[in-house]
Amino acid sequence: MRLHRLGIRTKPVRNTAHLDLAAELPAVVLSPSPASTSSRPLTGPDALRSPATPTRPTSPAARDHVDADRRGAGGLKAGRTQEVRRPTPVRPDRGLTITTSLLDDLVRRTAERLGARQRGVIVVGAVRGGQSALHGADPGTLFEIGSVTKTFTALALAQLTVRGAVGLDQPLRDLLPRDITAPERGGEVIKLAHLACHTSGLPRSPKGLLPRGLFRADPYAGCTGELLLDGLRRTRLRSVPGTRFRYSNLGAGLLGLALARHTGTDYDALIQAEICRPLGMTDTHVVLDPGRTARLAAGHSRTGRPRPPWHLAALAGAGGLHSTVPDLLTLARAQIGHAPEELAEAIALTHTTAHRINARAVVHPGWISVNLPRSQHRILFHAGGTGGYRSLLAIAPEHQAAVVILNANTRPVDRPGLNLLTQIIGSGPGPAPVPATTGA
Repeated sequence: MRLHRLGIRTKPVRNTAHLDLAAELPAVVLSPSPASTSSRPLTGPDALRSPATPTRPTSPAARDHVDADRRGAGGLKAGRTQEVRRPTPVRPDRGLTITTSLLDDLVRRTAERLGARQRGVIVVGAVRGGQSALHGADPGTLFEIGSVTKTFTALALAQLTVRGAVGLDQPLRDLLPRDITAPERGGEVIKLAHLACHTSGLPRSPKGLLPRGLFRADPYAGCTGELLLDGLRRTRLRSVPGTRFRYSNLGAGLLGLALARHTGTDYDALIQAEICRPLGMTDTHVVLDPGRTARLAAGHSRTGRPRPPWHLAALAGAGGLHSTVPDLLTLARAQIGHAPEELAEAIALTHTTAHRINARAVVHPGWISVNLPRSQHRILFHAGGTGGYRSLLAIAPEHQAAVVILNANTRPVDRPGLNLLTQIIGSGPGPAPVPATTGA
């Protein structure tokens, strides 16, 4: 699949030690189409409340654990597959039965193809209706998921909005310490929805980070809350808030930090309370305990060189989570209709809040939506990447389908993942696609 057919051109990153938190697909420069040279404003929250269907390891013992799971340089043994599991609404890896299907075959072939010529393990999972399949390394293997974390941050914002604790149109300054001034431009202030949709006008990275972290193996480790907030005072906005899409790790990180401070907790605890515990996702965390650290896959560069793990400190809301494919499939199922009532309302809010980027793409809180090439199938996706990992979470709510790929190598997984989702959608009858709307 050619990414330019989605109206997306990727921006190459030369320094792998300082690779952007978002991998090649979502850390995009979305080229304006002839029909649209500027963005449309966010859909108002009042209109959105109408009923809607939620459419390495560093210790020798940990390395030995991962190496024992690895099957050759590719991380997979040809012809060896994982169980195909029938999902439950909460945990896709509990109480499931083995089945065979075309879905299983598509997932297996994708996993084998991706794992055949790389160092570092990979896990591929997918759901379609009542079926699921998972192939690759042990399902309990953890990965850094990079910018897929932004989907969690945005959903936490939506949860707090549904509960009335914050508002999408609430200014960021309301959640900051009194001595911190948020930048403005054109008489417009930064609102929480702008941070979730990358329309705040903030730059990609925090002020003062690049000189310190450019050549470090763990470039964001020193990104404290004090550094973020102090840099915010000196930051100049690149555009008027709410008018243009400009992908910003700083914006997502500030959102996670502000929500955590507002609720009197830290980012990890916020995500556990608002998302992971309600869905039964036990392996999704910022900080890993020793048992989960032993299950963390060792990250690698595209050429197979080992890469150390990253620690994002106060920027965790932009890309600091670790997770497994079963946990992310649980989140995907919630996104396509299997979620508790309050969470379902928050999910619907993230799907219906929209800001048009160009004629082909729309940004939502935590998602980018596009039409798949040569079809009218609308999907929502986010990809991610850190120093030694790549990830993709893509869903097609109207078709009850989703794909998750986690890779302990920096080889991109967005194209094969979207190809897999296209094949899954086309593998059988499903609901008619529904065009996305921005309400603007």
